[in-house]
Amino acid sequence: MTTTTTPRQYTLGVLNGDGIGPEIVPASVLIADAALEVAGAQPINWKELPLGFEAIEELGESTPKSTLAALADTDGWLLGPHDSAAYPEPFRSELNPSGTIRKHFDLFANVRPAKAFEGSTAVVPGTDLVIMRENTEGFYADRSTYRGTGEFMPTPDVAIALGIITRQACERIAKEAFELAMRRRKKVTIVHKANVLKMTTGLFRDVCREVAKDYPDVSLDDFHIDAMTVHLVRRANEFDVVVTENMFGDILSDLAGELAGSLGLAPSLNASKDRAMAQAAHGSAPDIAGQNKANPIAMILSTAMLLDWLGTRNDDDSLVRAARLIERGVTDTVAAGTATTDMGGTVGCREFAEAVAVCIKQL
Repeated sequence: MTTTTTPRQYTLGVLNGDGIGPEIVPASVLIADAALEVAGAQPINWKELPLGFEAIEELGESTPKSTLAALADTDGWLLGPHDSAAYPEPFRSELNPSGTIRKHFDLFANVRPAKAFEGSTAVVPGTDLVIMRENTEGFYADRSTYRGTGEFMPTPDVAIALGIITRQACERIAKEAFELAMRRRKKVTIVHKANVLKMTTGLFRDVCREVAKDYPDVSLDDFHIDAMTVHLVRRANEFDVVVTENMFGDILSDLAGELAGSLGLAPSLNASKDRAMAQAAHGSAPDIAGQNKANPIAMILSTAMLLDWLGTRNDDDSLVRAARLIERGVTDTVAAGTATTDMGGTVGCREFAEAVAVCIKQL
């Protein structure tokens, strides 16, 4: 006698954010619902929560404590872009919403793919790599200390930034990189600056090499950050998984996204061991907010990454299938000539999302 297991239902938070967020996040929810239905997965229990300008007006906080508490009861969430630079004080000077959430839930792995696909204007055709960025340390002031900031001025004429690298953080991001490489083309590239930052990025490089010993099937190389920028421009299509510290990862992922076609197409996932946040790599684009001009592809593909992450960790093939359907739906829709104006097309954000949903239902 055989038994069938009903796929479980997941609860995902929805944080629309600012600027174009209230356009691209609902577009992603629409497409995810279509893919889940076709894949035979349980419908997602979507939980919309306040964040950003909306939360400031309603609750007097840009990242409400009630939102953080509610996110703790979810399996993951979609985070729209925020426009924290335009917040009124004191909110502008506080840690921004994505930083607050990332720090609160220790989302240590920032996974940023860069993949060229038909219909995009890739500088390096065939690019298909992933930047695995350590997300909690390095030189970024909001991430290098438990409390306070890692950047300070002892006098008006002296500014100091702390660069923090720990073995624990290096080990866990390296393991994520090698595990991902095992599911891809089995190649990892370490990026560092150990010829100058000998102790800090030297430690990062050395710990990654130590972790590599547990993955003998994965080939390994490493480059200094300055050399790596040149290698990406010349031959981004030859790299698979690139693991690096925080600031280098931020810079390289923007470069790789543009080489693959556009930063507007670049998805991103911030993850810990038990939670993940889908967040497009681009900003809030307030100049086109509310005009139905936004390109939702990065947010849509970030949502696909979240479904894949959940499916992989919970042995839920239906979620993994849904993620693949979203990726194919976006690719086929663009290849068929339907695209937003920034990609040379004629449709708006809403119409593009509807076209992808229709495409998915026909797969």
